[in-house]
Amino acid sequence: MQPKEKIIEAILTRGVEQITEKNHLFKALLSGKKLRVKHGIDPTGPKIHIGRASTLWKIRAFQDLGHTVVLIIGDYTAQIGDASDKLSKRPFLSQAQVKENMKHYTKQLGMVLDMKKVELHYNSKWFSKMKLREFDELAELFSVQQMIARRNFKERWEKEEEISIRELHYALYQGYDSVAIKADLEIGGADQLFNLFAGRKIQEHYGQKPQDILTTKMLLGLDGRKMSTSWGNVVDIANSPDEQFGKIMSMHDECIIDYFEIATDVPPLSVRDYKEELRKGVNPKIMKERLAFEIVKRYHGEKAAEQAHDRFDKLFSKKEIPGNIPRLKLQGKETGILDLLVKAGISSKSEARRLVSQNAVELNGILKNDPFETIRFRGGEMLKIGKHRFFKIETK
Repeated sequence: MQPKEKIIEAILTRGVEQITEKNHLFKALLSGKKLRVKHGIDPTGPKIHIGRASTLWKIRAFQDLGHTVVLIIGDYTAQIGDASDKLSKRPFLSQAQVKENMKHYTKQLGMVLDMKKVELHYNSKWFSKMKLREFDELAELFSVQQMIARRNFKERWEKEEEISIRELHYALYQGYDSVAIKADLEIGGADQLFNLFAGRKIQEHYGQKPQDILTTKMLLGLDGRKMSTSWGNVVDIANSPDEQFGKIMSMHDECIIDYFEIATDVPPLSVRDYKEELRKGVNPKIMKERLAFEIVKRYHGEKAAEQAHDRFDKLFSKKEIPGNIPRLKLQGKETGILDLLVKAGISSKSEARRLVSQNAVELNGILKNDPFETIRFRGGEMLKIGKHRFFKIETK
């Protein structure tokens, strides 16, 4: 296999869940043809986490090969809400909410992509002009049965939970985006597969060649559940080096190898060796330190990664933490941050909220500034309140 073939094969393999007609895509990449590589991202929240960024890094690989990255900011579709990865109804966001979420999006995207070479679109440009007749023609291409058969909708249907017709429309909008920008390839998370196939079908309806599809593997949250900002189990790409390092050190051991494969650029042979070391019983803490270093280096540089490691090591050394740390015993493995502080002896929830707002609460070295956050514990976590109050978490 020639060097270019090896590069292409690596791009089409690592962290990839599925490719539609892989041979077709491989040949297109090998031919030297400049592809229009589409990716859509909805600003449903203000921050991008490393799970979503793993797809952006895959797109960056195509950008480095010389292909045109066509990035669609879903300022219209964010209001609709993609239910692909949701097991409950998504809220209908206002234009003002979406606009607020978009404030720092391009800066975050620039942490991964070369934004000077990105073709950037906002899909309100075409959807604000679409006639109802044209949208009805798109709707005619799909059946209600097809929509309800999707896993997330099927589960909600069987539980007799509400499903908005608005949610069923989302795949049509994402599919039409491919028509609007004439996509050759669309890249998205594995949960996006139906929407990506909708793009192929709608392109054929408009007489365009159907796009190739590449889906990336989904990255679980730090606690082994689905990655969700509302659960606080995410690492955001704009987090400080210390926050990123501390969060990775708090993750569940079983997630380590997936994070190396999906969220870093560590060579595959090294990832294989790490997996073997864990199998043979190496302390997972050592692997987490390596992983945390790689993730911080990716977003903040090697020097910042070294400094974050040193500060974390110092924080958890005997010199920084009192020898006899009181144990804080929890009845369950999940609790809200304010309830946690009250259990630690804070007089009231209002006082706990004040401490959180003043950035006086840390868990495993990670600043806790969301008073509504629910935290899932494994036991052994270090809670710090103010400068001198430490507790070690124990769970039953």
